[in-house]
Amino acid sequence: MRIFLTGATGTIGSALVPRLLQTPGSDLSVLIRARDAQDLQARMASMLAYWGWTPDSAQARRIQPVLGDISAPDFGLSATDYHQLADSSSHIIHCAASVKLNMSFEQARATAVQPTRTILAMARRSALAGRLRKVDLVSTVGVWGRSPGHMPERRLPEVTHFHNTYEAAKAEAERVVWAEGDGLPITVHRPSMVVGNSTDGRVIHFQVFYHLCEFLSGSRTFGIMPALGQTRLDTIPVDWVAAAIAWSSAHPETAGSIFHLCSGPDQAIPLTQLQQAVRLAWQQHGRRVPRLWQLNRRWLERLIPVIGAIAGDKTRRALRGLPPVLAYLAEDQGFLNTETRRRLATAGLPLPSVDSYLQPVLAHYLDAQARRRPA
Repeated sequence: MRIFLTGATGTIGSALVPRLLQTPGSDLSVLIRARDAQDLQARMASMLAYWGWTPDSAQARRIQPVLGDISAPDFGLSATDYHQLADSSSHIIHCAASVKLNMSFEQARATAVQPTRTILAMARRSALAGRLRKVDLVSTVGVWGRSPGHMPERRLPEVTHFHNTYEAAKAEAERVVWAEGDGLPITVHRPSMVVGNSTDGRVIHFQVFYHLCEFLSGSRTFGIMPALGQTRLDTIPVDWVAAAIAWSSAHPETAGSIFHLCSGPDQAIPLTQLQQAVRLAWQQHGRRVPRLWQLNRRWLERLIPVIGAIAGDKTRRALRGLPPVLAYLAEDQGFLNTETRRRLATAGLPLPSVDSYLQPVLAHYLDAQARRRPA
């Protein structure tokens, strides 16, 4: 089994690598963006340290780093290297993407649509070589954009309104999959907001969820907060997402499926409950939280530049990413996962409850932030 993986240095990919190597006889080719061969080796050494392996360990010897760029044609590889990689890969897992919410649409397309077409071309070549067993593509529940209600586990209709360019580009990438991937054994995975490991909270990058938690604590806005109402936030721990994708990759019969890797409407956490948990965790870790003052969301959006100017450069930088997050708070949207839960539970992967992982996720983040502060 030779697995080609993109996004090994990202949130989901970094959790996938150790799990994929649990399968005896499996080897990995991992695409890593780097300036040159020396930088590639440095980045690989950093990742091995994150996984707890030495360069001469048995696991490291089963990983082949490949210098490339997902947004470049053929991943920036020479024709010889690209063909050799395609001809030798039996399984393809595409996790790489930029999750910035404020990209231009062209930037978002370059990191979502172009890589998807390259992956499909690689899969077709692998199939012609008689090697291909499975293709797993990581999308997002955000492809449903601003569609109201509970989103089903099926292919997209024509969605036209999105919260940001990231969602719009990922939706276009999914349409490419179904329009151009006929005959390929493809499974599409739609995670919701991915957080740290369910047992110890560990995660390689602190992304949107953690910025939202800083906001909910009130520390970024001097306690000024919009009404949260009944809105829920769908989160999912990274280790469960990785386990689901690894299982799917090993089971070709999942081809054609769409998995909603999320908590679902009933188990997604109410924002009011998340805010209480965040503020308690902040206090337990010695961080002060201000008294909360409720303000209309639209007024808060207008006040963000003023708050940044008063608070200084650090807070101003943090607040730049807040408007896209506030857009999510304005809507109560759910993602159905009934069939996904059933199939994964049968595979021995029951959906974890938010209560089982929220505390270690918040604790790991706060411990990491404390270590970064100067003594």
